[in-house]
Amino acid sequence: MGVYDSGRGGKGSYAIGCYAAYVITLLVFIAIGLFYMFSGRGSEFDVGWVLESISSYTWACIGIAIAISFSVLGAAWGMFITGASIVGAGVKAPRIKTKNLVSVIFCEAVAIYGIIIAIILVQNIDDTTPEDWLDNYNTYIFNGYCLFFAGLLTGMCNLACGICVGIVGSGAALADAQNGELFVRILVIEIFGSAIGLFGVIIAVLLGNNRKISSS
Repeated sequence: MGVYDSGRGGKGSYAIGCYAAYVITLLVFIAIGLFYMFSGRGSEFDVGWVLESISSYTWACIGIAIAISFSVLGAAWGMFITGASIVGAGVKAPRIKTKNLVSVIFCEAVAIYGIIIAIILVQNIDDTTPEDWLDNYNTYIFNGYCLFFAGLLTGMCNLACGICVGIVGSGAALADAQNGELFVRILVIEIFGSAIGLFGVIIAVLLGNNRKISSS
């Protein structure tokens, strides 16, 4: 009973901490907005100006960072979920350990998706001259947004894909330990789950194709 209560208390403390961080962040933004409004500088609190003032190179690099980091996070999260189940269920049924490694491979593929997109997107970034920057300013701004959202799309899709594959792979390992005939049936579901990441990769390639921020 004591262990259960402490675990429940730990989860409650974590939820309270997340809620407190959310509330504090919201209050900070509200306080900043009220300060600008009551000081007669409300026009300076312009989100559009902030977005336009950020360099296209910054948007593109952030998108690339999100693509690779969120993809790796999704892969690691999935391997953590399915790996723990494989090891645990393998104690009862050692035969499942080798067969269920396919779930770990599917999770690793999620990280590979992010690496591929990051490599494709980084090819569109190079140095440019001030004259060329001024002549093609609108084009570079548009391309920077495209590269950012291509990376964001890839990262979010792969994060969801990694978690999905991890949970389904965990179920596959536990079901296989009970009944070996269930593995292939659940594996089909896992294959469809791994396709979620490919959807994001395909759209990211189309969105970031030839969106160059360079003089060449």
